[in-house]
Amino acid sequence: MERTIELPRGRVTPLLFGIQDANLRYLEAQLGVRIRTHDTTVTVLGEPEPTALTVRLLEGATGLLEAGIRLEPADFGFLLRLLENGEELHPQTMLAERIAVPSQKRFVSPKSLGQRRYLQAIRQHDIVIGIGPAGTGKTYLAMAMAVEGLERKAFSRIILARPAVEAGEKLGFLPGDLLEKVNPYLRPLYDALYDMLDFDKAQRLIERGAIEVAPLAFMRGRTLNDSFIILDEAQNATVEQMKMFLTRLGFYSKAVITGDVTQVDLPSGKDSGLIQIQHILQGIDGIDFVYFSERDVVRHPLVQEIVKAYNRYEQRLESAGSQRAS
Repeated sequence: MERTIELPRGRVTPLLFGIQDANLRYLEAQLGVRIRTHDTTVTVLGEPEPTALTVRLLEGATGLLEAGIRLEPADFGFLLRLLENGEELHPQTMLAERIAVPSQKRFVSPKSLGQRRYLQAIRQHDIVIGIGPAGTGKTYLAMAMAVEGLERKAFSRIILARPAVEAGEKLGFLPGDLLEKVNPYLRPLYDALYDMLDFDKAQRLIERGAIEVAPLAFMRGRTLNDSFIILDEAQNATVEQMKMFLTRLGFYSKAVITGDVTQVDLPSGKDSGLIQIQHILQGIDGIDFVYFSERDVVRHPLVQEIVKAYNRYEQRLESAGSQRAS
């Protein structure tokens, strides 16, 4: 089957094609079609269904670009999955899903169906638990929502917490004061924060107490009102720490808990609070669980393949163990 479409002249077409036609090459690889271009004319050749899907995606993406929505290469995978899911690429819907942040990025948008579901959950619930592999945007999107909430004064402060479990009992042997000792374990939170805010503004907010970055242990005994709270790497929170954290939530606050239950670094004999709360908190109004998969990985394409490979390896180990047991 062959379909030809005419695209508008101007800056939209180069943005649609991508650098060295990278977006078109991606669609060819994903859908098994061939795409030929001549000026603003695009011809798609292939089987009827993938050809029609490619044309719909190109036309829909063109409409988004004309509406001022910036598309990155990773967005095309998301748009493709939306169409495969039976949805339409309406500019107004996509605009409504963007998160406004005061950095040069200006907006952060979901790049997978899992990320979209995650943002919807954060908007609708007071406690959201995001569980899944690295690279799925769990912490990054939560940080964007927190910064947006602080900017529009929905919250008076952001609190970012992380277990310093990697240090164990060795913090006393590290050089420097307490802040210097725990900072290496909090570095990923600072990295995400500085991607949303310019460095000077972030520092002013930290000095003013509007943004606080601290080890999880520092939450004990506090009541956190009017705050957006993020607990990162929550798989390394013990059962006791998780209960302590959850009971810190005060009035007009929101908490997002993120982690990967396959990456628990707790000492032997210590259970993960993140694993346990899945059996305790399911079904409570105001609390939502969002699970990510390798399809939601938005880092380098190889990261998605690495996650898949590890999943296959672990499944083989489980299968071999079951066979030995029987």
